[in-house]
Amino acid sequence: MTNDKAKINEKIGDWFMDVAKYIATAILVTSFLGEFRQKWVIYVIGLLLVTTFFYYGIRILSKK
Repeated sequence: MTNDKAKINEKIGDWFMDVAKYIATAILVTSFLGEFRQKWVIYVIGLLLVTTFFYYGIRILSKK
């Protein structure tokens, strides 16, 4: 049972890390292709989301 929980936590941690990477990629693509007047809003929200998902991904993965 403990091994199953560790595998699930690893999958969830990997998922959080992947979402952080996808958001970072979306921010980069949007900054190159998008015509926004206030780009700082996208950067701030994106940075908060990437930091949050990355933090929880690392936190879950380190509980092995």
